[in-house]
Amino acid sequence: MDIRELDRRALALTGEMVGHVTADQLTLPTPCPDWTLYGLLRHLVSQNEGFAAAARGEGEALPVWRSGDLGDNPHAAYQASAELVSDAFTADDALDRPFALPEVIEGITFPGRVAISFHLVDYVVHAWDVAATIGAPWEPDEDLTAAALRVAEIVPADGRGPGAAFERATVVPDGVPARHRLLGLLGRDPSWKA
Repeated sequence: MDIRELDRRALALTGEMVGHVTADQLTLPTPCPDWTLYGLLRHLVSQNEGFAAAARGEGEALPVWRSGDLGDNPHAAYQASAELVSDAFTADDALDRPFALPEVIEGITFPGRVAISFHLVDYVVHAWDVAATIGAPWEPDEDLTAAALRVAEIVPADGRGPGAAFERATVVPDGVPARHRLLGLLGRDPSWKA
């Protein structure tokens, strides 16, 4: 399946979770220790804008990755950013174009299909972060979970921990659903509650 279609599904999954957020929940802590729910939603908008810039060949500067604005309607801001990045990923050469991703590593580029897979795993897992924070169900479909799991399995151990894109992997018992294994590989505790 085209990674861009899977990514659109990840964006939709996250958008569904964001659509359930109420104003009084924005100050809640999230499974991402550095962010309240407001901060996480702002990160999601910023990342969509940054990946869209990278798809256009304009992703080198860190400010384009950090300027997301939620305004007075976080869901609308998220939806606009999701549409922006989906449109950018549909370019004919998007899968092969070099993407600069300074939030991953500065000074090198990644082929579009690899960069889009990074985006996909981020949004599948951040959908859980939002869902866990607000107490909503999170049920990515099997294809989405499998694609995200393939990416999570290759995240290097030395690129994890405080200040990195992902926390260190947590221990997840054998026999758990694949989606829980995905969370554990990316440093989440599937039993986390706000």
